[in-house]
Amino acid sequence: MFDSIHEECGVFGIYEPKTTKIANSVYFGLYALQHRGQESCGIAVNDQGVIKTHTDVGLVPDVFNKERLEQLGPGNMAVGHVRYSTTGSSGRSNAQPVHIRHVKGPMVLAHNGNLTNAQELREQFEWQGAIFHSTNDTEVIAYAITKARLTAPSIETAVEKAMDMIQGAYSLIVMSPQKLIAARDPVGFKPLCIGRCSDGAIVFSSESCALDSIGATFVRDVRPGEIVVVKDGKMTSITSHCSDAPGHLCVFEMVYFARPDSVIDGASVQEARQRAGAFLARQHPVDADVVIGCPDSGLEAALGYAIESGIPYGVGFIKNRYVGRSFIKPTQDQREDTVKIKLNAVRNTVEGKRVIMVDDSIVRGTTSGKIVKLLRDAGAKEVHVRISSPPFVSECYFGTDIDSKENLIAHKMTVDEICKHIGADSLGYLSVEGVNTIAKGAHCKFCDGCFTGKYPAPTPKFVAKDKFEQKIGESKQLKFQQGQEGSK
Repeated sequence: MFDSIHEECGVFGIYEPKTTKIANSVYFGLYALQHRGQESCGIAVNDQGVIKTHTDVGLVPDVFNKERLEQLGPGNMAVGHVRYSTTGSSGRSNAQPVHIRHVKGPMVLAHNGNLTNAQELREQFEWQGAIFHSTNDTEVIAYAITKARLTAPSIETAVEKAMDMIQGAYSLIVMSPQKLIAARDPVGFKPLCIGRCSDGAIVFSSESCALDSIGATFVRDVRPGEIVVVKDGKMTSITSHCSDAPGHLCVFEMVYFARPDSVIDGASVQEARQRAGAFLARQHPVDADVVIGCPDSGLEAALGYAIESGIPYGVGFIKNRYVGRSFIKPTQDQREDTVKIKLNAVRNTVEGKRVIMVDDSIVRGTTSGKIVKLLRDAGAKEVHVRISSPPFVSECYFGTDIDSKENLIAHKMTVDEICKHIGADSLGYLSVEGVNTIAKGAHCKFCDGCFTGKYPAPTPKFVAKDKFEQKIGESKQLKFQQGQEGSK
């Protein structure tokens, strides 16, 4: 997927019963989660209450070499993070985990998601004397917890109180000198799971694939609204923010974000994508000679389409594996530059043939045409584009970086107009009903607000990604404009 939504962060935390070179385990976990964020990363290691942290801009193997991991020292608890920015710019100051020092002791926080009331909370805290050093909403969460900690009897109680204040999407890992805590927002927008190792280690991770990377066994998902506390190898649960209603996971975890080998909220990501392709074949059949997928997240859907339709599956693109996921690049120019060197069409597969090309989404429409052109230049006689999600027509407020409908091609054009714009012979999207049923066995519902404009939680009044980086007067002007739009 090349013109796509931008999400992403990955969190990873581990408790070891004995002091070990624990940073190595976090390194492997973050490496497995690298697809969730490529701007920056960080690791914090806790050795009997002494916490060492290193964060920087770059990929996991670039930021952490053997020497750097050794400098973090031994420990029995650690937290790691890979980042793509949804609030705040790309840069070292916004890298996570966030390491806070306060009167009740140090605290480390890693966050995946996006707060919908971050602007209001930050202004409130600043009027109370708070000083912020970054421009992301994670520091707002950290301040909410430390503020609550002044009167709370424990760090987990402070997290519980902070959850009364913060709104939106968040999967958190919090580390204090003695405890490792995982928490998930009451809606369950972002994934978070628990694993165990044979030596008694307890692991928290955004995806189960990272558990596999260190030999941990999947135990269960953290429930929406749940706080899980680990101290001295014992795990307890606080469910004051849980409800009996199923959560609403972001459906794009199944469509695109997660790795195919992960299992999230009871459903296999790989199976979900193949089912999406099968549903596409039923909803939008077409006579063709070969089905191909756009790497990487379009591959499983293409296979599902091929199996359902009986049309042969082929390898239509070769991907340069040394180029990162283009959607995670922070600017459109950088994404388009990456596309130019990322894919090459396989002429032997497509030349002289009617090709069905399956991808996971079209968001801006700026690069889908380039992919279609790659196939035509390689000799494809016809190119039929099939998308394993519905048209993206509305903003996302809960962790994907689409804060304006004006960026969305499906908001401005009909399906036929988009088809013409990208140069395809035909275009078909998966239906909203279809995408909500792709995850077989899932014990959750899905947030599909980006397709329907209907959300399972309140939406914010102020949504700009750079809301904490406005020039003098810009913030008030943007708020005024959004207020005027909201009153219409």
